[in-house]
Amino acid sequence: MQSLEIVPSLLEGSVRIPPSKSISHRAIICAGLADGISRIENIILSEDIKATLEGLVALGVPKPAAEQEKNSWTLNIRGTPNIKSVSPTVNCRESGSTLRFLLPLATLTGEEMTFTGQGKLVERPLDVYYDIFDEQQLAYSTSGGLLPLTINGRLKPGTYRLKGNVSSQFITGLMFLLPLLKGDSHLILTTKLESRGYVDLTLDVLQKFGIEIENRGYQEFFIRGNQKYESCNYRVEGDYSQAAFWIVAGILGQGIDCVDLNPDSLQGDKAIIDIVGQMGANLEILANRVRIRSSTPQATVIDAEHCPDLVPVLAVLAALSEGTSRIINAGRLRIKESDRLKAITTELNKLGAKITELDQGLVIEGVKSLRGGVVDSWNDHRIAMALAVASLRCKEPIYLTGFEAVNKSYPAFWKDFKELGGKIDEWHLG
Repeated sequence: MQSLEIVPSLLEGSVRIPPSKSISHRAIICAGLADGISRIENIILSEDIKATLEGLVALGVPKPAAEQEKNSWTLNIRGTPNIKSVSPTVNCRESGSTLRFLLPLATLTGEEMTFTGQGKLVERPLDVYYDIFDEQQLAYSTSGGLLPLTINGRLKPGTYRLKGNVSSQFITGLMFLLPLLKGDSHLILTTKLESRGYVDLTLDVLQKFGIEIENRGYQEFFIRGNQKYESCNYRVEGDYSQAAFWIVAGILGQGIDCVDLNPDSLQGDKAIIDIVGQMGANLEILANRVRIRSSTPQATVIDAEHCPDLVPVLAVLAALSEGTSRIINAGRLRIKESDRLKAITTELNKLGAKITELDQGLVIEGVKSLRGGVVDSWNDHRIAMALAVASLRCKEPIYLTGFEAVNKSYPAFWKDFKELGGKIDEWHLG
């Protein structure tokens, strides 16, 4: 079994933050639906983004022309307003965004299409869509609710009622589709909306591509039918959920500058700035970067309702803070790429952390340092990167299995880790 040896070292320097994966998915899909050519700048071809691009090709969007820049790619996407089935199967790999965003759009074909996936994605819940399919009598088949999922039929305009506390991805998926239908639609949320920042991103990107949706207090959305996506040039901003790993590494290390972050971003994970601030972080917000300096973090209460992706790395910070922290409203992390509450508790406790797992969160008693040892990523990119950050305060090396999981969202993570002073080497564990 291959593992990555990570020798404790205090990171320092400057790192260019990769583009937002959440925004990249949205911009690529909007470009694929637009009439004309859109130029989407600052794209990283992670496994999840490749899955969305391949899915769009299956729905009749020509394969984009790609231009490699220094640290990213520019995609020239010729959209097609008339979605059609070019391939009967869409392989979503392990990308929940790809599955939940493209599934409604596939009903535009009116033909039988099958969605497949790998890893944890096979069992991630789709009940919100199944309820809609049942209500509209759209034919579908699945094995006990798991992938592969085959659909055959068209969704119709009208009133859609769905829960807002399962995943905002279902809301976004319908927002891509409903403006294209022949009549007007209403999205009505039957519960409080969680992860609101992701819906804000969707509304903002849709508006850039000419689609208007009326937001009525995040409980109802009015969507006029017969709209058309318009091509545009769009640059994807840096990703706060990825910057979070370096922000915490800067606090625990010797200081890091995170470059290419929009201080006015709508990303919900921008909450990392406020959270580490209330934990006593020494940071400075500049025009296009966040500057973090080493500091002694203090315990706090972290509400994960609108920023669940931050929990793994914030658990690391809390584990090395003074006092006892609590992470609350985090139950949805159990249906991510892994059960992230269980995963981060299990692996950090192996290293000497003192974390108690609750149904909806964590209680974390801070310690001064961790031990080191063998840990696993649970095939989850955010767990892998969080454990890499934890190594900074270990007394002995850690040996991380499943380190390749970072390719899902951040293929250059280990390169950036080394350039900031990280010491890593591949090992074989027998």
